[in-house]
Amino acid sequence: MNTQNRINFDRIAEAITYIQINYQLQPSLEEVAEQIHVSPFHFQRIFTEWAGTSPKKFLQYISLNHAKKLLKENQATLLETTHETGLSGASRLHDLFISIEGMTPAEYKNGGRNLAINYSFAESPFGNVIVASTAKGICHLAVSDNDKAAFAVLQHQFPNASFQQKTDIIQQNALFIFTHNWQQLPKIKLHLKGTQFQLKVWEALLKIPLGRCSTYGSVAQQINNDRASRAVGSAVGSNPVAFLIPCHRVIQSTGHVGQYHWGSTRKTAIIGWEGARNEKLQIGKFVK
Repeated sequence: MNTQNRINFDRIAEAITYIQINYQLQPSLEEVAEQIHVSPFHFQRIFTEWAGTSPKKFLQYISLNHAKKLLKENQATLLETTHETGLSGASRLHDLFISIEGMTPAEYKNGGRNLAINYSFAESPFGNVIVASTAKGICHLAVSDNDKAAFAVLQHQFPNASFQQKTDIIQQNALFIFTHNWQQLPKIKLHLKGTQFQLKVWEALLKIPLGRCSTYGSVAQQINNDRASRAVGSAVGSNPVAFLIPCHRVIQSTGHVGQYHWGSTRKTAIIGWEGARNEKLQIGKFVK
């Protein structure tokens, strides 16, 4: 590490420590930059480069983690949590949870209580799947080699939600991915929760064309974070809706298929199946 990189690393380490200690004061970008003796513009740039996220987002994650602990472990009220986290009002706490967790503070505290989830089992070219939906969209799609175990995983994600084994139109639209031309389907609604970084990675995965593959490094470049290949891999593995967000299209830079939650053999089969579908679509366009 050269001298300038060492200086920047030490500055960012100092900034992270300062934010962790003073997050309840919700320090501004200018205040933290002043603490490490650089301009706000320079601080924003080097912090994002070294930490993989902006100072504002890092402060939000620290604040959110504290709020989650207060709500779950201390059983604090929303008002108490807002005050203890240093946020200016309940609306900011609400916005923080919606933007990062994909649910309201009350929904998080209650483990999905009052959240009604429909789920059903269906066949796919790669085995049975479980698909679950809320009024907002698909919240879960996974391979189901064992229906009882697959439902237990869903329940673990939303421990206090109410479940009904029922097929609805949202699920039906999602399952059309196996039988229709993906590009001609109506926009499928998703109801996901994840960090801002995970959401950026999942959005990048949606841009990988049918029948094509990308690498973890390429996805990292697409989200403008070349150094985040490992973090990208973690976000890819956390994808809650198989197939719809095509994590199977990400392979190793060596050309090896790599790991997949439901086995590398199944991943290889999916990639081959999509390649054949894409070739058929291209032939159809040529004939027309």
